[in-house]
Amino acid sequence: MKVLKFGGTSVATAENIKRVKEIVANTNADKTIVVVSALGGVTDLLLKCLELASKQELGYEDVLAELENRHMVTVKELIPVKNQSAILGKVKGDLNELQTLLEGSFLIGETTPRLSDKVVSYGELLSSFIITEHFACEGLDVALKDGRELIITDENHGRANVDAKTTYANCKDYFGKVSEKIVVVPGFVASSKNGNHTTLGRGGSDYTAALLAAANNASELQIWTDVSGMYTANPKMVKQAKCVSQISYEEAMELSHFGAKVLYPPTIQPVLSKGIPIRIKNTFAPEDEGTLITKNQNGAGKTVRGISHVGNITLLSLEGPGMVGVPGISKRFFETLSQYGISVVLITQASSEHSICVGISDEDAKMAEQIVNEAFAYEIETKKIKPVKVESNMAIIALVGDNMKSHQGLSGKMFSTLGRNNVNIRAIAQGASERNISAVIDENDVKKALNALHEAFFEENIKQLNLYVMGVGNVGSRFLAQVQQQKSYLKKELKLNLRVIGLSNSRKMVFDESGISLKEWKTVLENGQQANPKEFIETIKKLNFRNSIFVDNTANETVAKSYGEYLSNSVSVVTCNKIACSSDFGLYKELKELAKRYNAPFLFETNVGAGLPIIDTLKHLIASGDKVNKIQAVLSGSLNFVFNNFNDSTTFHNVVKQAKEEGYTEPDPKIDLSGIDVMRKILILARESGYQLDIDDIHNDPFLPEESLKTKTNDAFFESLQKHENHFQKMYEKANTKGCRLKYVARFENGKAAVGLQEIPEGHDFYNLEGSDNVVLFHTDRYTEQPLIIKGAGAGADVTASGIFADIIRIGNF
Repeated sequence: MKVLKFGGTSVATAENIKRVKEIVANTNADKTIVVVSALGGVTDLLLKCLELASKQELGYEDVLAELENRHMVTVKELIPVKNQSAILGKVKGDLNELQTLLEGSFLIGETTPRLSDKVVSYGELLSSFIITEHFACEGLDVALKDGRELIITDENHGRANVDAKTTYANCKDYFGKVSEKIVVVPGFVASSKNGNHTTLGRGGSDYTAALLAAANNASELQIWTDVSGMYTANPKMVKQAKCVSQISYEEAMELSHFGAKVLYPPTIQPVLSKGIPIRIKNTFAPEDEGTLITKNQNGAGKTVRGISHVGNITLLSLEGPGMVGVPGISKRFFETLSQYGISVVLITQASSEHSICVGISDEDAKMAEQIVNEAFAYEIETKKIKPVKVESNMAIIALVGDNMKSHQGLSGKMFSTLGRNNVNIRAIAQGASERNISAVIDENDVKKALNALHEAFFEENIKQLNLYVMGVGNVGSRFLAQVQQQKSYLKKELKLNLRVIGLSNSRKMVFDESGISLKEWKTVLENGQQANPKEFIETIKKLNFRNSIFVDNTANETVAKSYGEYLSNSVSVVTCNKIACSSDFGLYKELKELAKRYNAPFLFETNVGAGLPIIDTLKHLIASGDKVNKIQAVLSGSLNFVFNNFNDSTTFHNVVKQAKEEGYTEPDPKIDLSGIDVMRKILILARESGYQLDIDDIHNDPFLPEESLKTKTNDAFFESLQKHENHFQKMYEKANTKGCRLKYVARFENGKAAVGLQEIPEGHDFYNLEGSDNVVLFHTDRYTEQPLIIKGAGAGADVTASGIFADIIRIGNF
């Protein structure tokens, strides 16, 4: 014998019921019990109907009409015309009885739990009747048995307690005699010993099926629903969630309790003692394997089998010095909650006995606060205990697995994963069985927490990085092209999955939670909404994705000033924008502190030397205990390009124009040629070396004429370069006569920094620096006779983009 239970979605429409018939007809069993729920959504409509009637609102009649239409249409779509009359008559008769009950509620203006049970029972009673008639018309050997005649309970209406002994006896008696091969039974409904209608609580159809399976020693209980089994996490919240092929009873119970909606938690108990396997199957994909729930496999399988959560939780905290060493405080606390029917879903207590914390449903929070404060009024008045602390809008997340107890470090891995993503844990609980580790977190962090934990425990160590890119000009567009090109490689070789979630330029911005297609990003961005930097960051905060990284490819001061808000929301920052790190020392220090406090890396390798690993190397020197005493550097790829290409056969104006067109300079080339850009770079290196320095402390010996320095626009700047061509030719001639080359050099020594154009003689480390290359010489306590030299391309969109890319990979490898 097999027991098959079909939920509301499985029988929501006539088309779905036809699927159910095919599944039942193809079931390989000598006898099959089919337990059905109400048509999808009908139970909610019945409750709404009763609520409106009890409030004496005539709208209940409209809902009743909707219920009647729903069932009548289903009959007409399932039953041949010649057989419809009697069946429609029976359905109409049941609906008339329902109408009478609702009219009574309307007249007296109230309802009772007993009446509610009677009203909601009609959902399963009607669906089971219609489905049985459809089976019969399709030639199946089928009978209908009213579940109220089999399952006997107490009078606890709404969530009745089953009299298992009487129920099992009734089942054995009936199923031992029935001759039909298939028996349809309405789920959820039962009756008391006094013959009153009762129900088994929401989700009780699963419980009905489990009771029938246990009573008849069925070979298997099948739960047919709209998903293909129990998943490692809620697939609606975690797209990478996978179906678990096999799981133990205990693991399934834990996952069911913590929000896995596939099963109703008490379901497993009746079959657990009998060792009857449960199989979760998908009505809409019957060929899928599903999940088999059986006895513990004694250590076989994964350590963590699933991650689940339950939302709408409130934490109640009772604390105070008057609790320490006083027997009975906990007893009074729980008794108070119990007397008012408030269920406790999580308990944690400090070993000092100074406080006790419980998790309850949000809907019980107001009542709980009132009754607990009343119960401890004397202690609160005498300052022995503080008024109960209430924290609502929380959620419980739980790791579940039978084998967790035999593996060390799981709790640490769980909490460190949450910590890295700035998910604050408010309470922790773990049972003695060590099958479940639970943590209470803010409701807004649930999606991020589930995805982060799933990534850590189930995704073969593939780490998802969610990028928000601002600036898609030369550097930004090259960066996006590099991400697109390397996406598959990173996933395969480095176990990093990069997704661009947000894009913005100065005009438009766009977001896509599933990731923006990098093949079509220009079109997608052009069709986006109006750009708004404040709204951009607010959207990032609202999305609240794990491993979020803000990528700044601009040279915008306003954007640079927003880094603090990103970091304080645990969004890492990767930037080629030098403004933040070269601004006031206090701001620079604050950003570094925020990065540490919120575990959000702040990386700016491309601030100096584009893609060269200058800052990274410097950080490792300092971290290993070395001390930087002197820095000599050519730090402007733009200026190096200019002076390597400028001679007596070219014009300074044309070379600078070429440098701008080829992407070597800032959008405003005066920033490069005035020395400001180099000043910022040497300032950053000095600060990263451990020195406190500001931009005003750096001596700048400009080579540009005063008129050029004072220009306000690029056009005016280039006009001034043409006007003063003779000035630049004289500089070149003077250096060339000496056999020297012009290089713009930055120096830092003895706590002082300076930048300026120098004539570099042949044989110097800077003399043969070609193209747009940069070079940095670090003189340290360890590198005394020969400096540590870093040399290479120091400007250009491609190398700058690759430097940004490298910083993102560094974050991925943290």
